Amino acid sequence: MNTLFLTVFLFLIPILLLFARRKRSPKRVPPGSLGLPIIGQSLGLLRAMRANTAEKWLQQRIEKYGPVSKLSLFGKPTVFIHGPAANKFIFASDDSTISSQQVESIRLLLGDRNILELSGDDHKRVRSALMLFLKPESLKQYVGKMDQEIRRHLEMHWHGKQQITVLPLMKNLTFNIICSLLFRLERGTRRDELLECFQKMIEGMWSVPVKFPFTRYSQSLKGSKRVQDIIKELISEKRVELERKTASPLQDLITCLLSSRSDDNGEVMTEKEILHNVMLVMVAGHDTSSIVLTFLLRLLANDPVVHATVLQEQEEIARSKSSEELTWKDLAKMKYTWRVVMETMRITPPIFGGFRSALKDIEFDGFLIPKGWQIFWAMPMTHMDDNIFPEPSKFDPNRFENQASTPPFSFVPFGGGPRKCPGYEFARIEILVAIHYIVTQFTWKLCADNNFSRDPMPVPTQGLPIKIIPRKLVN
Repeated sequence: MNTLFLTVFLFLIPILLLFARRKRSPKRVPPGSLGLPIIGQSLGLLRAMRANTAEKWLQQRIEKYGPVSKLSLFGKPTVFIHGPAANKFIFASDDSTISSQQVESIRLLLGDRNILELSGDDHKRVRSALMLFLKPESLKQYVGKMDQEIRRHLEMHWHGKQQITVLPLMKNLTFNIICSLLFRLERGTRRDELLECFQKMIEGMWSVPVKFPFTRYSQSLKGSKRVQDIIKELISEKRVELERKTASPLQDLITCLLSSRSDDNGEVMTEKEILHNVMLVMVAGHDTSSIVLTFLLRLLANDPVVHATVLQEQEEIARSKSSEELTWKDLAKMKYTWRVVMETMRITPPIFGGFRSALKDIEFDGFLIPKGWQIFWAMPMTHMDDNIFPEPSKFDPNRFENQASTPPFSFVPFGGGPRKCPGYEFARIEILVAIHYIVTQFTWKLCADNNFSRDPMPVPTQGLPIKIIPRKLVN
């Protein structure tokens, strides 16, 4: 018996020593619980987002586990990190360390060859192709087209109305701008079908990826399949037009991507890459801009001083013009208005947070993030930090009068570093042109309370119904 006890004891010594070293090692897996398989804490986070208590939900995790913790979201083990250092870690890390792979539910909907999923040379190649269309020098020529779309929208859906619901109309507007500028897809049955399937697709983007019939995610997958089929048809048509020289390479986003060549070896984008990146641009361009415009109108209705200052700036621009249509130079004059937009995105960012994937075992703040785990970050954790933005709940556009005073990686509505959203300038033009015509042509009053939920993007009560009066009747 003594011999057996000694044998077992000697066998256990290395294991006990290894365990002790791991307990002392700074590279330990963060504290927390992974919860139930597949579901984990996904339902808890989604419930908190819909109740607009997600920041509180995350703050409770911080109080319980500290600044770094583990959990399970959307079927994968995840590490939650926050703060400027965490944002820098997310946005500025080397592609060999962190991949910006999205959660499985989003990847299956948008495809695995979009810019958010790629790394290294593939990411640089595809980003360069997208920037041919989305860089400021190229977008200058599209200001007039965007101007026309917005004025047509207001004429069709605002003029002659006494009450409207802002969010669905803003989504209608941004979708039409996408179809006109990115695809040159004119109004008609195919455009209507694309909108219907697209709306079905985005409803399930942040959901538990369960593919049972009649689940939200299953319906979203069906919508995504049809959207991809329509885009494939458009790609084939644009390719034929380019071959026949009836379309130009910079006519729209699809022709631009079909015509792009890598500077190094002349490599073209594959059809799969074009399809998946068009899907991504559609989602990014549709949701973020429509949400920002909706909450911007909500803010202006609640803050008469800010509203009056924005109106004064826009009326001065309108009076200084010889033609009705806005130009690139006019947008450059909208400095105060853009500060108001940035403050709106600080308080109510359209994207709550995002995910990355650890490509190898990595360390952050003394903790180990195992290879293959997700990394989750949330914008409000810095946007509403009173150490970064004093009185964070107060709306103050002058915070951004001197942007250099904002600590790096603290204000991140468009991301940061080499992975900053390539559609930043497109969104800026869209928002500024829209707000110019809305504030100079209408005044409005809210018809619902100021509450909102996240699903996963912020949605105001009843979609923000407002009473509108043409300004010529007010004056």
